Amino acid sequence: MSAKRVGIIGIGQSHFKSRRDDANYPELVREAVALALQDAKRSPDEIEAVVYSLAPDALLGIGNAERLGVDAVGARNKRFMRINTGGSTGISSVAAGHAHIAAGVSDLVLVAGADKVGECGDSQTILNKIWDPTYERSLPLGTITMLAMSAIRYMHKYGMTQEDMAEVVVKNRKHAALNPHAHLRKPTTIEEVMASRMISWPIKLFDACPQSSGGCAMVLASEDYIRRHNLDAVWITGVAHCSESYYMGDRMGKKVVADHADAHALQESFKRAYAMAGITDPQKQVHVAELYAPFSNTEFHAIEAAGLAKLGQAPAMLREGNFYLGGGGVTVNPSGGVLSTNAIAVTAMVRVAEAALQVWGRAGERQVKGARVGIASGNGGDHQFFGTMVVEA
Repeated sequence: MSAKRVGIIGIGQSHFKSRRDDANYPELVREAVALALQDAKRSPDEIEAVVYSLAPDALLGIGNAERLGVDAVGARNKRFMRINTGGSTGISSVAAGHAHIAAGVSDLVLVAGADKVGECGDSQTILNKIWDPTYERSLPLGTITMLAMSAIRYMHKYGMTQEDMAEVVVKNRKHAALNPHAHLRKPTTIEEVMASRMISWPIKLFDACPQSSGGCAMVLASEDYIRRHNLDAVWITGVAHCSESYYMGDRMGKKVVADHADAHALQESFKRAYAMAGITDPQKQVHVAELYAPFSNTEFHAIEAAGLAKLGQAPAMLREGNFYLGGGGVTVNPSGGVLSTNAIAVTAMVRVAEAALQVWGRAGERQVKGARVGIASGNGGDHQFFGTMVVEA
């Protein structure tokens, strides 16, 4: 028996901001759920299972915070599970919802979550706990220093410059200005990025993602259900997850499996998702990419891991005008990406939602003309958990 096809029939996103003092946590989740159910033209009672997307409790300051959201997402007395894989939580949650349907357990699944990262002043202290307590944690490492090291390694291997990093920010902010949901919507320039405060060399303030608050939800359905109710949908045709567990020092040198400049496990995850979707040449078959890149330098190795450029070639391609909306090559992060919006629990879910909106032809001013095949990714942990998806019209 083959797995059932899974479609996306509803999407809901709040308007992401630094703070949402007008809504408590359950209300923020409910906001996204209400929008997704309205979009899908379904009622809460019809939902058979709920997958709750929630990053580390400490970012909210509430233990087992999914318990607060059970009633808010209409999950009482239904199948209910919480997913947490760090920054990749959102896409892992969509994958879990997909599995419910593909396995024949449910026909209609809600995937939902929210975060208030903008109200947590200690996120890097919390994220320091990712690393080995004896050998790595005391550096002290945070996600910024971790990926600053990756940037230096990429510079060493491929010649990337700080100006190349700044160009990524310029592109994404230009795209975010067209996205009403984005947190940072003000366009910027290379000069402004270069003049922003240094955080961890070579990452500056504008090279880093914001701390955002907001929610996202998606309604997934089986093909049988979609046909039976004559619903409009886009299809998840490829799903994969890969992880790696290397110490920092094992990622540099002449003989390494997963060099810290690159995203080895992400590349492998994309290969598996492409194989499932029947994609053999992503540069020709993929039209739009929503890639998880919380720092400007990481967008380059995400592009390369997705097969949209050869290793080390993404900066030069960007300088030539590729990856821009209306530019050459595959458009990357037309939503503005993680550099413009980062509510950790749902950041990677937003990547899937935005890819779906693109191939649905419902992305508004940020629409990629003629997009029929989109890809999305999410990264979590010590740059070690990677999820990927292919979404098609």
